[in-house]
Amino acid sequence: MERVFEIIEEQLHLTGIELKEDMTFKDDLGADSIDLVELVMAFEDEYGIEVSYEELEKRVRTVGDVVEFLREQGADI
Repeated sequence: MERVFEIIEEQLHLTGIELKEDMTFKDDLGADSIDLVELVMAFEDEYGIEVSYEELEKRVRTVGDVVEFLREQGADI
């Protein structure tokens, strides 16, 4: 799970923020749709999986949601 947090921090250019699973991408981290597309690409590269942006957008609101989603997609986190 640490690597997932690192990817989120890198892609969203976060510094000095301790990520928590209940943080929302939009409200707490200020992510927009472009940020989420870049996150999807980074997760695909890192874990060698195919992630549907539409599915991610529908189901993922928090950092914890993305961890659960990636596990469901077969990512070894």
